[in-house]
Amino acid sequence: MSARKRRRPKRKSPGRRIVGGAFALLIAAPVTYLGFCSLWLVAYNVVPPPITGVQIQRLVEYVIDDGPVRHSYRPVSQGRIASHMRHAAVAAEDGRFYEHNGIDLDAIREAIDDNRRRGSTRRGGSTITQQLVKNLFMTTHRSYVRKAMEIPLALIAEIVLPKDRILTLYLNVVELDRGVYGVEAAARHYYNTSAVDLSRRQSAALAACLPAPRRRSPHQMDWYTNIILGRMTQMGW
Repeated sequence: MSARKRRRPKRKSPGRRIVGGAFALLIAAPVTYLGFCSLWLVAYNVVPPPITGVQIQRLVEYVIDDGPVRHSYRPVSQGRIASHMRHAAVAAEDGRFYEHNGIDLDAIREAIDDNRRRGSTRRGGSTITQQLVKNLFMTTHRSYVRKAMEIPLALIAEIVLPKDRILTLYLNVVELDRGVYGVEAAARHYYNTSAVDLSRRQSAALAACLPAPRRRSPHQMDWYTNIILGRMTQMGW
């Protein structure tokens, strides 16, 4: 037997164990959440979202503010949305939708340059895919944490969902007035018709509300509606 005493391994102090556990949790929590959201995205290939993060946010806000609760949400299939509406959304929100992989670096650079010229943050450069995952799994509150989760989720969405399905989901869940979600509910709310029967101009007018749906009405957005119609023509629609 060796005369030298074997050194016992040093035990970590309670403080180090707490820090180590907190760091492990910090890594595990977002990874687990991304996995959870990924499973839902796969399911959304065949089923519509039963509810979204933004819808839950609004319902909570209504309860806190003790205001009237309106919740109109009518998801429909791709074939029940007018092609004009699909084209208008792309022309208004993400002209390179069918070209990028969920993140449009050119749009981000353009937004940064535009915001710098204006001296304020007015454009975000988010793609339709980014807006979809934000609506599905997050809230409208801006934060670096939300952006950090939004980017990988957008990339995952582009892997597990076809482009047309991403656009259909987006048009089904996007907020278009207080308590009105999706183009079917919005078509009935504003025009007393269904999404499949929206005209070219009605579609462009609804798309004109997308940047600020709680402050805009399609009947007050003629100037931007005309811009969107012009973009649609330029894109061959």
